[in-house]
Amino acid sequence: MIEYILSFLQYDFMRNALIVGLLIAVCCALLGVSLVLKRFSMIGDGLSHVGFGASALALALGFAPLYVAIPTVIIAAFLMLRINKNSKINGDAIIALVSSSALAIGYTAQKLSGGGNIDISNYMFGSIYTVSKEDVIITVILSVLVLALYVVFYNKLFAITFDEDFAAATGVKTGAYNSLLAALTAVTVVIGMRMMGALLISSLIIFPVLTASRLCKNYRSVIISSLIISVFNFLTGLVLSIVLNTSPGSSVVIVSLAVFVILSVVGRIFKK
Repeated sequence: MIEYILSFLQYDFMRNALIVGLLIAVCCALLGVSLVLKRFSMIGDGLSHVGFGASALALALGFAPLYVAIPTVIIAAFLMLRINKNSKINGDAIIALVSSSALAIGYTAQKLSGGGNIDISNYMFGSIYTVSKEDVIITVILSVLVLALYVVFYNKLFAITFDEDFAAATGVKTGAYNSLLAALTAVTVVIGMRMMGALLISSLIIFPVLTASRLCKNYRSVIISSLIISVFNFLTGLVLSIVLNTSPGSSVVIVSLAVFVILSVVGRIFKK
C-alpha cells in the first residue's frame, strides 16, 4: 500500500498538489488562529464565495481567474471590515450578504457567457490535481509573502487578536493591522480555492485551530499545534483520496472533522 501511494510522487501533478497543499495548509493554520480568536473565522467562507464570483466572472470575460480574484477578494475583505466596524449590521449578516451576492453574480455571469461547468466546478469544490507549474510558482511566491508578513508583524497581530482596545491605547494602529490580516486571509483563500474549492476552504482555516484549542491553552502552543494538525489533515486527506478515489478537498474536510472529534474527546478525558 505504501509503495502504491509513493508511486504517485513520480507524477508532476502529484508533486504540484503536494507543494501547493502544504503551503496552503500552513498559511490557513497561522491565519486561522487570529481569525478564530477574534470570532471572525467565517470571513474565510465569505471571501471564498467572493473569490468564486470573481473567478466565474473572469472566465466569462476571458481573463485569467487568479489575477482578477486576488484584487477583488482583497477589496472585499477591506469593505467587509469597514462595514462591520461602522455599520449597525453585524459581521455574520455582512458575510452572508456578501457570500450570497457573489455566488449569484458568478453563477449568472457563467450562464450568460454560455461557458461549460468544468472550470466552475473546480473552483466550487477544488481540483488540486489540475494545478499547473505556473499555479505552483504563484502559490509559492504568495505563500512566502504571507508567511513573511505574518512573522514580521507577529507581535502586532498577537496584540489585536487578544485585546484590540488595549493595543490601540498603547499606540498600535489596529485598523492597519486588521486590514493586513484581512489581506493575508484574502490572498490565502484565493490560492487555496484550487485545492479545497470555494465551499470547503474555510474548513482549513477553522478546523485546525478549533482542534488545537481543545488540547492547548497557550497562544504559541495553539499556533504550533494548529500547524501540525493542518499539515496532518491535508496529507492524510490526500492519501485517502488516492486510496479511495475520492475528491481531495472533501477527503481533507472529513479527516479534519474526524481529528477534531477524536482530539476533543481526548482533551476532555485528560481534563477530567
